[in-house]
Amino acid sequence: MRGDERQARVREVRRRLAQSGPPWTREHERDFETVTLPERDCDLLRDLLISDRVETVVEVGLAYGSSALAIGEALVTIDPPHPRHIIVDPFQQRAYANVGWDLLRTAGLDSTARLMCAWSSIALPALVTDGLIADAAFVDGSHRFHEVFVDLYFLRKIVRPGGLIVMDDDWTPSVRTAVRYYERNLGWAAIPDAFTGGTLRNIGDDPAAELVPRCRAIRLPESMAEPPFEQFHPS
Repeated sequence: MRGDERQARVREVRRRLAQSGPPWTREHERDFETVTLPERDCDLLRDLLISDRVETVVEVGLAYGSSALAIGEALVTIDPPHPRHIIVDPFQQRAYANVGWDLLRTAGLDSTARLMCAWSSIALPALVTDGLIADAAFVDGSHRFHEVFVDLYFLRKIVRPGGLIVMDDDWTPSVRTAVRYYERNLGWAAIPDAFTGGTLRNIGDDPAAELVPRCRAIRLPESMAEPPFEQFHPS
């Protein structure tokens, strides 16, 4: 299948998912709309990855597959020599009936994607042990502070220096606090305009609080030097 045909196939699956929703959802009211990354944010994620010419991407959280399809479209568009998309989600089979993975297969992306049905706190250290080096990561797993912090700890060892980490739901205080530690203490730098055209949310879901982009793109420093422990900056 030619590259343009592969792109068209992925885009068609993405279009149907955005317009009609997945073929199956959990019984929670409006679960797809609540859980999934909106189409416009998916487009911005895709474009950011294309501009970085990524080849290997790690994703934490699959659910209904909207962000995974956008990442897959980016890899198909770039067409690198050895594309890899590693997805970590312990709930895909037992909570989501494999609906996200099945959509990736329908889009023809299962040849380059790998699903690890394990907790990220187990899967990510295994990837470190395997020596995986990624160009980017997209994080939409647990939103508990300690679990986000651990995800970022290991992704720092996986994503190459100068690579990208994109966080979903940066409006939540737990995610924001975890990310700010790495920005203030380890030299991670936000890409300020990456998601300004995407979904906006009030910090902490408080209508009186500041509106911020739902997603936050971060550039890792060009080296992974460890700061002296005396130079700790609270986040």
